[in-house]
Amino acid sequence: MFGRRAHAAPTARARRIRAAAQRDRGREPDAPTPWGPPAHGDRTAEAAASAPARKPLRPARVIGIAVVLVLAIVVVGSVLLWQRVSAFNQKVSSAPMASSALFGPLGGTSRVNVLMIGYSGEAKHGGTYLADSINILSIDPVANKTTLIPIPRDLWIQEIREMPRGGKVNEAFADGWARGGWKEAGKAETSVVSQVTGLTIDHWLAIDFAGLSAVVDAVDGVTVENPRAFAYTWWEDACHAKKWSGSFGKGTLHLDGTAALTYTRVRYTSVSAESSDFARSVRQQRVLAALRDKLGAGIGALGPDLALMDALGSHLKTDLSAMDLFLLSGHLHADRRIELKLGPVLAAGRNSAGSYILFPAGATRLGDYALLRRYLARELAKPIPTPRPSASPTAAG
Repeated sequence: MFGRRAHAAPTARARRIRAAAQRDRGREPDAPTPWGPPAHGDRTAEAAASAPARKPLRPARVIGIAVVLVLAIVVVGSVLLWQRVSAFNQKVSSAPMASSALFGPLGGTSRVNVLMIGYSGEAKHGGTYLADSINILSIDPVANKTTLIPIPRDLWIQEIREMPRGGKVNEAFADGWARGGWKEAGKAETSVVSQVTGLTIDHWLAIDFAGLSAVVDAVDGVTVENPRAFAYTWWEDACHAKKWSGSFGKGTLHLDGTAALTYTRVRYTSVSAESSDFARSVRQQRVLAALRDKLGAGIGALGPDLALMDALGSHLKTDLSAMDLFLLSGHLHADRRIELKLGPVLAAGRNSAGSYILFPAGATRLGDYALLRRYLARELAKPIPTPRPSASPTAAG
């Protein structure tokens, strides 16, 4: 009688009272309680069971969404790329962005000749706008072959309208710049070289020294094969005293921008064969060919081409559009060189001021370029032989 009283099971009324109290305290009435399961059961499960099942996406719809996304990315990317190329074109070219002067000719039957000019561009180098290197890139679109014709910068010019007082061929670029800036400089040099060689030179491009260095660095350097070792200096007196500033070894050389610029420009070397303009021209072609190999051609070269635009934006001047430069990039690797050598083609002498000059061998007077024109026409008419692959060695036995 005095023992612990057994608890009676809660009645339905008691459960309702406790549920009301829980609601007043902010508790979910249907949540499990010490008194057992919620009075109204699992409403979440009931709602899930009563909701309609989601239909899976059809494959055609998935593909459609993917196509739309890809097109959107392509369109946005194309617009951004066009803006970037257009800004580059405006900085370096006198031609409209949407134009192409080479697309038709490169698919035609006549030679396409482009003059490539390298110049200092900085007063610290001396001769700020003198053309340091002059090369004609002559493209045969039928054979899809390219010939490079280096023009020695000491070639004497006389009786040419653009240089009425005469002078060396590299002075035409500087004279034109003085008259009307870079556009006139390119036109003047192109006109002079065209008249001297007898070749119709369609277009031109010019790059300063800093630009060449920047381009090489933009592609992480270039690799060339150097046939002979030589030491060098930038000063004639130091050369006579054999006080060298540096050297290039024989064999494979990997050059950064500064080294590539030095390799293409030095004139005073420990080896006489490397101390002429002819030797410099050959070294320039090695670097140019290495750049072409590094960049490739066509749409596959898009990435490097964008890096190239950034590097060249302040250093390149041309009358070709950005589209034409893209087309020209596939022809930078020359299949042949036509050298204007001393002896058979050119003779050396002195002008009235005592400066070293070159002129056509056999000419009866200064200003007579007939023999030079005939020589170039004859050499260009010769077909370029296609290299034959050598037979693979077979294993003995």
